[in-house]
Amino acid sequence: MLRFDPIPYPLWRRKGLGLARPLLRAFTAADADSLGGGNVPDTPARMADYLARRGILPPGLNAVDTRDALAAINPPYETVFGQKQPASAPANVALRLPAQWERMEAIIVGFPVLYPMFWETHAQMIEAISQVARADVMLPDAAWAGAVWLYLEKRALAKLDNVRLLVLATDDVWVRDYGPFTGFLPDGSRAMLAATYDPLPAYPQANDDSMPIRYAAHEEVPLRSFDLHTEGGNFWSDGAGTLIASEGIYTRNPHLSRLEVERRLKLAFAHDKLIVTPSLWREETGHVDLLCKLADARTILITAPRVPLNSRALRQTYKIFRRATNAAGDPYAIFTLPALPPYLNWGAFPVWRSYTNALTVNGRVLVPVFKAATDDQALGVYKAAMPDHEIIPIKCAPTANGGGAVHCLTKEVPAG
Repeated sequence: MLRFDPIPYPLWRRKGLGLARPLLRAFTAADADSLGGGNVPDTPARMADYLARRGILPPGLNAVDTRDALAAINPPYETVFGQKQPASAPANVALRLPAQWERMEAIIVGFPVLYPMFWETHAQMIEAISQVARADVMLPDAAWAGAVWLYLEKRALAKLDNVRLLVLATDDVWVRDYGPFTGFLPDGSRAMLAATYDPLPAYPQANDDSMPIRYAAHEEVPLRSFDLHTEGGNFWSDGAGTLIASEGIYTRNPHLSRLEVERRLKLAFAHDKLIVTPSLWREETGHVDLLCKLADARTILITAPRVPLNSRALRQTYKIFRRATNAAGDPYAIFTLPALPPYLNWGAFPVWRSYTNALTVNGRVLVPVFKAATDDQALGVYKAAMPDHEIIPIKCAPTANGGGAVHCLTKEVPAG
């Protein structure tokens, strides 16, 4: 299937564009991107004009009303300064990476100021998160604070007392992959880990790679780096000794042997058992969160092997968990989620949508839906697999074109 949907990447920043760059600027939000050579809409009039042109005015307001509301609003925000360094977490002491069903203090999201098609998705996530945890919402510049706050305020569905705006520049919104891994040292105190984030050499990624350092310093949580090239979307943990990743953990580190990759994982995350699944073919992330999701320590949701090209990888994943046990020796109960057919965006980008790309937070599960006939079926599977949780659908049809959904766009911070 061929589609021509908006591509949610800062294409105007891509290296080697040459004469194509001015053309991209005419059809994207490049002129509002300070990191891409543009100018942030830094007055109420300019911001209102940007929101109007992009079709993301706050509900119930026209452009003039929005301009006046922005002139009057005084949104709360905190600036995360890059000069401050966090305390150093102990070297060679592995963190216990908690399971998502453990108590969470906050969920980090990066607000998609340059991707109008994502605003609704992110608002839904913030609204669902803020009822049960703090939503830490990253903005690339303070000029966006009023627009984002007004947008959430007029939707009137978020618990705004639980929304914290952080001015913290990043290169993109996929915080799952570059955000800090937050876990617990043997004494029970929290610490953070930062992997090397550099999967897209054609794009600048320095701000994303350094985000954990700046966030940890702001939160006053000790942090250390660990020497693996990897992304957070490639890990599930049950918090009790089991770590799940795809083969991508090896392919992202071709300079290391499998044994060395596993040795470095042991130094980073305390675990007794590593379960490795295949990666999806022709899916650019290679992440495990597009194949399966842990519901609890003994229950896993897996995409049904009923799609072309990747049925083999999904069958292998099913067989792995049918035979595997967790670190405690318990077998897995398997729930099968419907599979969505892939499509080709603009004839160049294979898009794989997955219901496993979901977030568990404090008794809720935020499940991606895609305007597909199988959405209700997928929500029903979640209700059966996680009956003690509230299942909340999040509209993710636009985000799939960027390679992910709810899980890819969030990063949890466990309660201390």
